[in-house]
Amino acid sequence: MAIKPYHHPAAGWGALKYVAINLLKERVSGVNYKSLFAQNQPDGFDCPGCAWPDREHASTFEFCENGVKAVAAESTSKRVTPAFFAAHTVAQLLEQSDYELEQHGRLTHPMVYDAATDKYQPIAWHDAFQCIADELNVLDDPDQAAFYTSGRASNEAAFLYQLFVRAYGTNNFPDCSNMCHEATSRGLPGTVGIGKGTVTLDDFEHADTLLIFGQNPATNHPRMLGELRECARRGATIVSINPLRERGLERFTSPQHPLEMLTMSSTPISSMFVQPRLGGDFALIKAMAKRLLELDDQAVLIGAPRLLDLDFITAHTTGFQAFARDLRAERWPLLLEESGVPRAQIEQLTDIYIRGERVIATWGMGLTQHKHSVPTVQMLSNLMMMRGQIGKRGAGLCPVRGHSNVQGDRTMGIEEQPTAAFLDRMEQVFGFAQPRHHGHDVVATIAAMMEGKVKVFIGLGGNFAMATPDTPLTFKALQSCELTVHIATKLNRSHLIHGRKALILPTLGRTEIDTQNGVPQGVTVEDSMSMVHISYGLNKPASPELLSEIAIVSYMAEATLGTRHKLAWNAYRDDYACIRDDIEKVFDDFYDYNARVAKPGGFHLKVASREREWMTSSGKAQFVPHQIDLDTPIRRARAKHGERLLVMMTTRSHDQYNTTIYALDDRYRGVFGMRRVIFIHQEDIDMLGMKAGDWVDVQSVWEDGVERRANGFMLVAYDIPRGCIGAYYPETNPLVPLASVADGAGTPTSKSIPVLLMPAVPS
Repeated sequence: MAIKPYHHPAAGWGALKYVAINLLKERVSGVNYKSLFAQNQPDGFDCPGCAWPDREHASTFEFCENGVKAVAAESTSKRVTPAFFAAHTVAQLLEQSDYELEQHGRLTHPMVYDAATDKYQPIAWHDAFQCIADELNVLDDPDQAAFYTSGRASNEAAFLYQLFVRAYGTNNFPDCSNMCHEATSRGLPGTVGIGKGTVTLDDFEHADTLLIFGQNPATNHPRMLGELRECARRGATIVSINPLRERGLERFTSPQHPLEMLTMSSTPISSMFVQPRLGGDFALIKAMAKRLLELDDQAVLIGAPRLLDLDFITAHTTGFQAFARDLRAERWPLLLEESGVPRAQIEQLTDIYIRGERVIATWGMGLTQHKHSVPTVQMLSNLMMMRGQIGKRGAGLCPVRGHSNVQGDRTMGIEEQPTAAFLDRMEQVFGFAQPRHHGHDVVATIAAMMEGKVKVFIGLGGNFAMATPDTPLTFKALQSCELTVHIATKLNRSHLIHGRKALILPTLGRTEIDTQNGVPQGVTVEDSMSMVHISYGLNKPASPELLSEIAIVSYMAEATLGTRHKLAWNAYRDDYACIRDDIEKVFDDFYDYNARVAKPGGFHLKVASREREWMTSSGKAQFVPHQIDLDTPIRRARAKHGERLLVMMTTRSHDQYNTTIYALDDRYRGVFGMRRVIFIHQEDIDMLGMKAGDWVDVQSVWEDGVERRANGFMLVAYDIPRGCIGAYYPETNPLVPLASVADGAGTPTSKSIPVLLMPAVPS
């Protein structure tokens, strides 16, 4: 274990070194190496990692360190067989770390929990599906079951899943969107009419200014760095707005460019770094809008050209006057206090925005995992509308999603709050009544399990137990279920935190050949920029016992529903094109689905706001004013505890994707061989009377009387604003109260948790 500065640029030879380490560690066989070069290719498969788009599935190999790690993890030669489970009790496996559980390899057989031995035992597929059907059909109400979806599920699997669940009779669809970009999905419809971004990769070629909020592309979307490199090299201004100063937004060496690699050179990315305090983005963006309005007022007084795009505002928006009144009434001292950014820097940032003729604003979970994340997303939309930076080439809103198909799953109907129009179309196409009341999201599902209102939990991918907040409470919730089912490729802790009955159902990965009736099948995904493309696996399946997600869902549906509704589960399972045929009947934008997706690069789904068509109640883009909330849990905690109260953000390490831990290093942040660290400003270390390298315990401060602690973390002095700390999840998820969610979105506030640090108590 070591803490030592990392002085190299992002990617480059360091990335290649760590790729080699992972390939050796996963014992990827030579025959599977070809899959590393088939990611995002016309005849290959979509990377199972992030949702960053591809340039029409370009034929040139596009290196991505974390994409290779994801493929290596799926292509590993290591196996978790029935013999493995026979040798380990669940209690023994629970003693292992999340990293150790990941390293055991691919699941090979369906397994059922045996309480007498505390072990998982093999079960025939037919018996597993009958077990699920028996438990679902004995429930008093379909709402006593919840159906989780990971962002790795394909469009076809997600569509079939929601069809099955709605035929069963519930809208209980907790999914990974609830924990990441839900504020985007709920916020943007109120301003521009649809909860999706308005840009494509083509816009990055024409943008002259990029504002990157709350995002760490080098770790979370490494291929994005290639686009930023090209933008920087042609002179675009790139600003990083993030509490942590991340290496990938400083310097980047592209493995695709031999000259940079051979000369050990790099490309500077960001020309300015702005570090708001945690939760300060809303005040910062509002301050930019206020400064822009003040400068425009000055321009009017002296007869200079206006800075606002009045043509856009007049023709395409409503509510501007009320928004402007709110900006003029806002107090600068409050904006500066809440943002944590000096006024001079705010003015400099606003000047950069004003000079930009074609501005793209991108954001990640640094904006969406806060109490006021919906107002923050809407305030950013307001700012962009002030200068008409939405719906023109080279400009627009760009939320960058996490998992590879998290956006596609939502498009396909994985939504606990479905619209009446969607349900009407489902009834028209399939001929049975749809459940109309809203279902449970992730947080509501956990609460319902604790209250005994949800008794069956089925997870289509993911690691629900570790991805969710308030970990001990979530564990109790899952353990209170009558049945827990996990459809997965590899072992994770959720499989060990089980209900009275439990099943593990192993599935094909996206890298693997999926053959039905002798015909290879392809599945489709939708990336962050609404491109839909098809994906074919190349590797031999890890086990002949594996079923595809589509097959598993269809067999569950057949066993549970019997002859109800006369849906074509067998046809769907035999030919995935049949699923796409029915998808296009439900969604107009998917017309000629099979024909269009067969073309290299697939097709782009229309995003109305990109075309300056506004699907709002007014028929126009809407300015939405918001005031700063002066009564928050953090303010109340700070009033009680003073400067010792710190605000914590959870974050990934570089050797991590969501809850999957590839290794124990985070080289860009200088952490090697360990994960239990706290990134903290040196002056806060001094204030606490401690020193870097000391070990501390962390306690969250909440108003429900529950003690939430995570023990044994090393202090690491870091470039982060005073009063703020960072730490990895899932290790710090126990500190996130279940009730601490984004207003109007329900997303856990994992980027703004009030905490106290204290010297570690020896264990």
